[in-house]
Amino acid sequence: MTLHLPDAHGALRAYEPRSEPLPTLRATPGSAFTSRTVFSAAHVVADPYADTGPDGPAAVDWDATLAFRRHLWSHGLGVAEAMDTAQRGMGLDWATAAELIRRSAAEARATGGRIACGVGTDQLTTTTASLAEVRSAYEEQLAVVEESGAQAILMASRALAATAQGPDDYLEVYGHLLRQAAEPVILHWLGPMFDPALEGYWGSSDLDTATDTFLEVIAAHPDKVDGIKVSLLDARREVDLRRRLPQGVRCYTGDDFNYPELIAGGDQGFSHALLGIFDPLGPLAAEAVRVLDTGDTDGFRALLDPTVELSRHLFQAPTRYYKTGVVLLAWLAGHQSHFTMVGGLQSARSLPHLARAYELADGLGLFPDPKLAEERMRNLLSLYGVNQ
Repeated sequence: MTLHLPDAHGALRAYEPRSEPLPTLRATPGSAFTSRTVFSAAHVVADPYADTGPDGPAAVDWDATLAFRRHLWSHGLGVAEAMDTAQRGMGLDWATAAELIRRSAAEARATGGRIACGVGTDQLTTTTASLAEVRSAYEEQLAVVEESGAQAILMASRALAATAQGPDDYLEVYGHLLRQAAEPVILHWLGPMFDPALEGYWGSSDLDTATDTFLEVIAAHPDKVDGIKVSLLDARREVDLRRRLPQGVRCYTGDDFNYPELIAGGDQGFSHALLGIFDPLGPLAAEAVRVLDTGDTDGFRALLDPTVELSRHLFQAPTRYYKTGVVLLAWLAGHQSHFTMVGGLQSARSLPHLARAYELADGLGLFPDPKLAEERMRNLLSLYGVNQ
């Protein structure tokens, strides 16, 4: 049946939904990956019946949230928990994030899934925190992650960005944390396109200067850095950066615009992956990496290259609102029963944006049950007053 989808100019266009999912979505999950380490950052499922608002505490549907993580693990993907995709600092408060970390880490142990969890400073409510308070906040969260048995991801800190006077403050804070970390961590450089409060991170708005400081942190503690996650949406810069890493330190691409080429790699090496776009692409991404494991780079690109248009659409400016499209696709795919987000973030994208996300995902065959996705999209359009 034809759907009438709105565009950005207020016009309606006819779209014929596909009737069958992508064949790879039906495949039985295979063995563990051998050529790349791959994490999917995962969204949280809100409790739609909770009596809370955008400024209230986050209310999470724990059963649906953990079920989605089992879905990712079943396809061989690692889960990057309590990260930007889970709305850290955009609806998910630290108390709920800590509970999410504990629950997901326990689920990972029970299922044998790989998990790494975000460590930040978002329990700080003041914009004038001292460096000592920033260190203490990081230490509190690091303890929660390490006690849960998960790997730690040291996330960029809004509080540190606001407090630091220059590169030396970053060197001091990160050096302190790395010295006391029990196991090697992943360092996360999240660009200001994802969070404007992180402008000038590593002590400079000049990315070359910031990169030098970032690398200085790593060089001083290479035994405590498993890898780095780079989310700057700049493929050339990522390639240059990963070539300068100490031996044994991985580069996990967080570039949701250029991930196929960065993961495939070439003469200048390759990136592993820690990506928000792998939340909706999970089964397809896993199949592509298994193809890459056989040495078939062309086959890998043939599977992943067509997904870039969808990813660039979801992550278009303002990039930080990409979570809305991710959760829309999870609802349309049947992973949750509603399109509600913590903090009310389901309202952060326009109806034409959501309609295009549906069209691109359906065209890729991402929905296990295309008919369910069509019915849900039809209901959403009707809710917005689009007569079908």
